[in-house]
Amino acid sequence: MEKAKTNRKYKDSVFTKLFSEKGKLLELYNAIENTSYGEDTDVQIATLENVLFMGQANDIAFVMDGKLVVLIEHQSTINYNMPLRMLIYMSKTYEKLTNPDDLYLKKRMTIPKPEFIVLYNGDEDMPDEQILKLSDMYPFPCDDSPNTLHLSVKVININKGRNEELASRSETLNGYEKFVYLVKEYSKTLDRNSAIERAIDDCIRQDVLKRFLELHSYEVRNMLLTEWNMKDALRVEREEALAEAREENEAKLQNVLSLLESGVSLAEVKQKLGLLKTTAAAS
Repeated sequence: MEKAKTNRKYKDSVFTKLFSEKGKLLELYNAIENTSYGEDTDVQIATLENVLFMGQANDIAFVMDGKLVVLIEHQSTINYNMPLRMLIYMSKTYEKLTNPDDLYLKKRMTIPKPEFIVLYNGDEDMPDEQILKLSDMYPFPCDDSPNTLHLSVKVININKGRNEELASRSETLNGYEKFVYLVKEYSKTLDRNSAIERAIDDCIRQDVLKRFLELHSYEVRNMLLTEWNMKDALRVEREEALAEAREENEAKLQNVLSLLESGVSLAEVKQKLGLLKTTAAAS
């Protein structure tokens, strides 16, 4: 297998900056799965650019010990289409890790077993852990038949005070949870830049992610401000789309009322609006 290289064309988030370091990544995985992989473990970073997230990366994919692990930090509302997104991510990653010519060999290939983990630290009240299944997206109940594709995503709530046993197994994760919590708390009364600066200063003073924040405080501040700006841009885009949809629906309603008031029958109104097929179109 060709060793995958870290792609640095996209913008890191604080999460990817912190946990892309091999030791921190192994520590986090060991905490999540209660394993004990050591520093001698071979880890191949296989993160793809702009597949799950556009612009700023919140995902780390890596191969180790026969596993392909896709690890995501998720800050917004849980996306229940995540299993499908993971399936697409997995397919693209396998394509990247394998030689296309090998697909046509008679001998069976060996590929790393996929594992999908989402670490949730958004503001909604979510359970400590839940499983999202690709089969839940099918239009009918899915049985265990051998010709059905099954894919599960483990979603873990890492907000401060949740899954405390897990956090206790990783000093870095515990520190990250506290840092994110402080940024959110200080943002309630301070402007964004001041909230980040105060959270960084407090964590350094309390020996929470101290070395990381001392080395990367400027980057961390810019990363968080970028994340906020992207969220604002997406929120404004959604609000504009909703406003346009409302205006369009109001215009359609006014058109319908005008037609009805002018004596046009309901059937003719539907036909004019394309809700009924004309006789010519149906024939």
